[in-house]
Amino acid sequence: QVQLGESGGGLVQAGGSLRLSCAASGSTFGTYSMGWFRQAPGKERELVSAISWSGTETYYRDSVKDRFTISRDNAKSTVYLEMNSLKFEDTAVYFCAAANQIGGFRPDTIYDYWGQGTQVTVSS
Repeated sequence: QVQLGESGGGLVQAGGSLRLSCAASGSTFGTYSMGWFRQAPGKERELVSAISWSGTETYYRDSVKDRFTISRDNAKSTVYLEMNSLKFEDTAVYFCAAANQIGGFRPDTIYDYWGQGTQVTVSS
């Protein structure tokens, strides 16, 4: 079992930056792939970024490439999402999720555990 808790959301002007954190509890954090998802009002949840258990492989959706950076610190059981050059369309609730990585890194895998989410609002 893994419990996840996000923090770092807030209100920021377009062009600004935020860093989201997701702290995990449980002894096997280092074996999980981690993903950041977001869901805007009236829209489906979408995968924003993901990182392998080792941190050596990452994935970004096209709309956030070169603006967002995912990283993890397995010693601290924490995954981060650094978001720069934020746009109005980045406004959403952001969730972190964990997937027991069996075999190779697959960003589109089924995620087993989810956090409660943190609101990110970008004002235009």
